Amino acid sequence: MKRVRMLGFASLLACAPLVAQAGEGRLLATGGVSTIEGSGGGGIVPWATLSGYGTRDENGIVAFATHVDSGDYRLDVQGAAFTVRDRVEFSVARQRFDLGTLQDRLGLPWNALGQDIFGIKVRVAGDLVYTRMPQISVGVQRKRLRDGTLPTALGAHADTGTDVYLSATTLLLDAAGGYQLLLNGTLRSTKANQGGLLGFGGDRKAGRSVVFEGSAAVLLDPALAIGVEYRQKPDNLGFAHEDDWRDVFVAWFPSKHVSLTVAWADLGSIATLKDQRGPYASLQVAF
Repeated sequence: MKRVRMLGFASLLACAPLVAQAGEGRLLATGGVSTIEGSGGGGIVPWATLSGYGTRDENGIVAFATHVDSGDYRLDVQGAAFTVRDRVEFSVARQRFDLGTLQDRLGLPWNALGQDIFGIKVRVAGDLVYTRMPQISVGVQRKRLRDGTLPTALGAHADTGTDVYLSATTLLLDAAGGYQLLLNGTLRSTKANQGGLLGFGGDRKAGRSVVFEGSAAVLLDPALAIGVEYRQKPDNLGFAHEDDWRDVFVAWFPSKHVSLTVAWADLGSIATLKDQRGPYASLQVAF
């Protein structure tokens, strides 16, 4: 049943280009890229901006693929987002988390964990370019593990959960040595362990945590941005400490139809394995 729902929503997104119009009105790079959870923003932090380049009179769609390799683990994500008239963004992402070293050490019968994420984000005020106030959006992400046996055995309370977040994003002209500076702040209410890949809630804390996430990026020219991200994490599971996430990224936008992001990610300790750091790469195609 879960697979049918996932395929059904993916089919809806795949058909969206038939009714979508290619956005020409928004500036290059202002749509951001795709996060590992499917929503528009940076790599690990959602922004208030919506995916794609559709204006208030247009619709748009993006598809993306992301790979992260921390040495002991690998994360692969594929997904898409459909934005309606620069007001509402619908997104879907499928994550596969290869257990790698952890499977070998513990002799686990699983070689990977999988999660599906369905998101909606609504722009409620402001505009990144055309208003003095920041653009502000509210988002919801419904997360569901495809097999929650291992996370619940390790102390997670549930294999499904819902994140709610509020993001504010602003673009400052001539703010960083004459370059444009993008600043984003996000507050997230969540129970997710490692973004949900290790379930939701735990023996240390069962309830929600409100965590901060932030991004800063400098646009060296209209097609090139460099920046940093930070994502605070809850620490719900007694068997494994959970560290905050950080990355340093470069995003290249050769056109409004394609973007490539590369980064170095520091994910800290994941499921007892410390110092999880490594490269991040993501390709996004927009229509």
